[in-house]
Amino acid sequence: MAGRIRDDDIAEVREKARVDDVISSYVTLRSAGGGSLKGLCPFHDEKSPSFHVTPARQFWHCFGCGEGGDVFTFLMKIDGLSFVEAVERLSEKYGVQLRREDGDAPTERRGPNRSRLIDAHRVAQEFYADQLRTPDALAGRQFLDERGFDQEAAARFGVGFAPRDGEALTHHLRQKGFRDEETVAAGLVAQGRSAYDRFRGRLLWPIRDASGDTIGFGARRIFDDDRIEAKYLNTPETPIYKKSQVLYGIDLARRDMARSSQAVVVEGYTDVMACHLAGVPTAVATCGTSFGDEHARVLRRFLHDHEEFRGEVIFTFDGDAAGQKAALRAFAGDQNFVSQTYVAIEPSGLDPCDLRLQQGDSAVRELVARRVPLYRFVLGNVVGKYDLDRADGRVDALREAARLVSSVRDKSKVDAFAREVAGMVGVDIEEARAEVRRAAARGSRPTPTQAPPGRGEPEPAATPRQQLPDLRDPRFSIERETLKLVLQHPAVVGRTAADVGGNDFTHPTYRAVWEVVAAAGGPATAGHDEGWAARLRDAADDPAVSSAISALGVEPLPTAKEPDGAYVAAHVFRLLELTALRRIADLKSRLQRTNPVEQATDYNRMFGELVALEQHRRTLRERAMGEP
Repeated sequence: MAGRIRDDDIAEVREKARVDDVISSYVTLRSAGGGSLKGLCPFHDEKSPSFHVTPARQFWHCFGCGEGGDVFTFLMKIDGLSFVEAVERLSEKYGVQLRREDGDAPTERRGPNRSRLIDAHRVAQEFYADQLRTPDALAGRQFLDERGFDQEAAARFGVGFAPRDGEALTHHLRQKGFRDEETVAAGLVAQGRSAYDRFRGRLLWPIRDASGDTIGFGARRIFDDDRIEAKYLNTPETPIYKKSQVLYGIDLARRDMARSSQAVVVEGYTDVMACHLAGVPTAVATCGTSFGDEHARVLRRFLHDHEEFRGEVIFTFDGDAAGQKAALRAFAGDQNFVSQTYVAIEPSGLDPCDLRLQQGDSAVRELVARRVPLYRFVLGNVVGKYDLDRADGRVDALREAARLVSSVRDKSKVDAFAREVAGMVGVDIEEARAEVRRAAARGSRPTPTQAPPGRGEPEPAATPRQQLPDLRDPRFSIERETLKLVLQHPAVVGRTAADVGGNDFTHPTYRAVWEVVAAAGGPATAGHDEGWAARLRDAADDPAVSSAISALGVEPLPTAKEPDGAYVAAHVFRLLELTALRRIADLKSRLQRTNPVEQATDYNRMFGELVALEQHRRTLRERAMGEP
C-alpha cells in the first residue's frame, strides 16, 4: 500500500479547493459582510443562520453548535470521510496530482471507502446510459417517448437501461477493476450463490447528491414479465445512500432554489423531468419514501430558509385520497420551515408529467403559479367532509379541525389557523379558539386508567403561557445592542432614533422596553441624565421588562471605544433596515399570490410599493455604513 500523502501536496489541495466553493455544494451561502459568508448549519437544525465561512482564511465555523475547521474537516464531517479520502476527493476535483512518501502505510478503513463507491456508481451510470441506445432497450425508449421525453432529455437526466441478463453490469464493473465487495456495498450488485445485478430489465434514473455525484438509482418496471411486481425499485441503504436524506433532482435544482427562494416537491422522477423541461427548475422528489424531516433540512439549507429570507416550498399531490394523506403528512412537518408552504393540485388530477404531455409546458408553470397555502388546503379537506348547512355538521367539522390545529408544533401559528377554521366553518373566532384549547387539553390528559383513585376524569389543564424566545438569541442581537445604546448613552443616540418605533422590535420584551422608552419621551429627552435607566425600570409594569432594562443598562457594549454617532447610526439604521426587509418579504409574498393579469391594478400598486421599499432599504444600508 502507498505511503502517506506529501505535505506540500496536501497544502496545494487546501489552497486550490476554496472552502466557500466546496461548502456551497451543501449549503446556500450569502454575504454576511466583512468578507464573510453565512448560511444554515448542515450539522444541526436552526432557523437563524449561525454558520459562517471566511474564504480569505479558508475557514468555517458554526456559532450555534461550535463545529468548525477547514475544507477537509468539513468534508470529513458531512460525508463521513477519513482525512485521506477528503484529500483524495478534492485532489481529483481540482486537478492536483498526489505523491506519496515511502514509509509506514496508512491504516486501512474497514470496507470500501466512499470514493470507490462513488466511482463505481459513475461507471454504472455511464454503462446504463449506453445501454439505453441498444435494441434491447426499445421498450424503455418507447416509455420515455410516450411521456414526452426525447433522447436529449434522457441524456440531460442521465436516464439509462439495465440489461435483462442479470450479470452484464457485474462483469462490466469487474473489468473496470472493482471488487465484488465494493459493488455489493454500493448497492449495485446483490450477492446470492454468486454476484448478480441488482437491477435487471428496468429503466433507470441516477440519483445524485447536491454536488452531482451519483449515489444510487431508481428503477422502473417496463416489461410485463418482470418477476418483481413492484413498479419502482430503489437502491438499498448504503454508506453513501440514505433515502431519508436524498432528493432526486437536487443537483439540478439547488442553484435555482437559492436564486428564487423556491422549492417544488413532486412525487416522481418523470414529474421532476417534466417540471424542469417546462420551466420549473426548482423541482425535486423523494426516492421511494415519504417527505420527512431530513428532507426538509436539506431543502432549508439550499433555500437559505430563515427569518430574514422567507421563501416558499410548494408540494404537488394527486387529488385522490392518497394525495390528501400526503398533504396531511406534509402539514405535520410544516413547522420545519420558516418559508411559507403551499400545495399545487391540478383539478383534473393530472400529475406534472401527464399535465405537460396533454396541455404543454405552460400548464405546468400555471399549476405551480396557482398554488394555495398548505394549511388552507388541509383544513379545507377536513372541513369539506361535513355538511355545514347542519348545526351538528358544523360542530363535528369544528372539532376535527381543532384537533388538527392543536397538534401544530409551532404554537405561534395556532391562532392564525384557528381564524381560518372559524371562517371555513362559519363560527365566531372565539368559539374556534376555545375549541382548539379544549382539543389541546384533551390531547394532554391522562387516560381513564391513569386518573387518580376515587376521581373522575380530571378537568382540562390550563393552557401554558407561550414561552418567549431567549433574549440573547442571535436573531435579536441588533435589537439588543440598539437598546443598550439607548439606555446607556441616550445623549449620543439623541435624534438618530427618531424614526424607531415598536414595530422595529420583533422580540415582545424588547418591544415593551422600547414602549417604556417612548413613553418617557425617547432618548433625545434624556440627555446626560444618569438616572435615565433607573427611571425607565421603575416605569415598567412587567417584571420581565424591568429585568431586561436592568440587564441592558449594565451589559458592556461590544466595543473598546466610547460609542460615537457613527457607531449609533450603524445600529439604528440596521435595525430599521431589518424592518424594511420584513416588509419587503411580506410584499413579495403578496405579489406571488397575486395574478398579474386578473388583478393587474393591485399587482402594479404592490410592485410600485416594492420598488420604493427596496430604495428605502438601500438608503438605510448606506446610512448604517456611514455613506452620505
